[in-house]
Order: sequence, then structure tokens, then C-alpha cells
Amino acid sequence: MRFTSERRLDDGVLERGFTLGEIPGILWTPSPASAPAPLILLGHPGGLHAMYPRLAARARRSAADGFAAAAIELPGSGDRPRSAAAERARADLQRALEAGEPVDDEIVDRLVLPLVEKAVPEWRAALDALLPLPGIGGPVGYSGGVISIGIRLAAVEPRISAAVLFAGSFVPRTLFEEARRVTIPLHVLLQWDDEWNDRQAALELFDAFGSREKTLHANMGGHTGVPRFAGEAAARFLTRHLS
Repeated sequence: MRFTSERRLDDGVLERGFTLGEIPGILWTPSPASAPAPLILLGHPGGLHAMYPRLAARARRSAADGFAAAAIELPGSGDRPRSAAAERARADLQRALEAGEPVDDEIVDRLVLPLVEKAVPEWRAALDALLPLPGIGGPVGYSGGVISIGIRLAAVEPRISAAVLFAGSFVPRTLFEEARRVTIPLHVLLQWDDEWNDRQAALELFDAFGSREKTLHANMGGHTGVPRFAGEAAARFLTRHLS
């Protein structure tokens, strides 16, 4: 890991840009404390620059709760090389949605599964690099999307103790089976009228999770209409399980 920038935000949070090989990322750490801070991995749909305002707001809220937070760029997003196969799958998905047609499982598999296969090992490598840093310790939480990435991470990464998952993207059917292996506490956010999500599939996915403690927080509204109080509830969930 190599740090490429550093600045202190007005609330005292230290924000540092970094690269991990070819992967850019951002790390936010709270003001120095007597004990190492738990770490929250901030999932997002790609495009660190475009997503920065929302990611920074989530990270600063996490820092106020005493947590460090980090985000890395997804494969094929931002300045990272594009995948022609992923672009074709994304175009096929867009055409189906615009035509009001059912989204075929084959399209979802072509778009999401290669992303999960590449992104999850990158997140685990980021964890390897982040946890030894001064001022950072466990436990670790995951918060955000793409939900398929969160499912795989929660299933295979023992260092993650709790997760907030955003149900706002299509999920390959094979990942429903992986969801049954997820046993950590979960808080799932669902926008009831999300135009980018299959509501019934989201409910079936929630049912499939193997966690004994899992909460579904559903609100009326579209993809970008998540109410502020839903974010507050998710933050309280992470505080309860990571503090």
C-alpha cells in the first residue's frame, strides 16, 4: 500500500488517498484515540470520484462513532480498465429495463459474477494492508453495496463481524446459496420502490441469509430516496456490533 495524499478535514478526520497495486482507495481515520479504531469497509457501486460526497459523509459519521473507514475502487470503474463483456452485459440490462421486460438471469450472471470474483479478493487484500496500520484494529464491518460483493465477503472473510447491506442491485441466483452460509449479524436496507432492484428477489434473499440476527429496514421510495433516519439506524447497528 502506498499513500498518495493526505488532508485533515474540518472535523478532525484524517483523509488519505492510497493505491494498492493498481487499485485506488481512500482511508478515513478519526482523531487519535487511546485504543485502535474498528474498521468499516464502505461498499459502493463504483466510481470513487463520483461517489466521494456520499462516501465521505458516511466515513465522517463513522469517525464520529470512533471508527476508521475505507473504500476502494471497483474493477472496471473510475480510471481502472473497462471490461468489454461487462459493458455489453450492462447495455443488455439497460435495454431490458427500459423496455419493461423481465431481466434474464443470464444477463445478471454476466454482469455481476465476474465483478464479485475480482472485487472480493481485492477487498481482502485491502484488509490485509489496512489492519496493521497504526490506529486501526478490529473488529471489521462492511457497509454498502454492491450487495453481491457484500454477500461473498460476509461468507468467506472471517474478519468481518457485522454487515449493513444495501439491497439495490440484481443478485445472481448462485449467490442465494452463498447467502445461506452468512451467519454474522446483518442489517439490510431496502427501498420499496427501487427501480433498479427486484423487490421480491430482495425479500427472498433476506430470507435466505443464515444469520440468526438479521434486520430488514424497508422504506418507501426509489433507489436514491433513502431517508436520513435509515442511515442513522444502520450506524447504530454497526456501533452495537463493532464497539
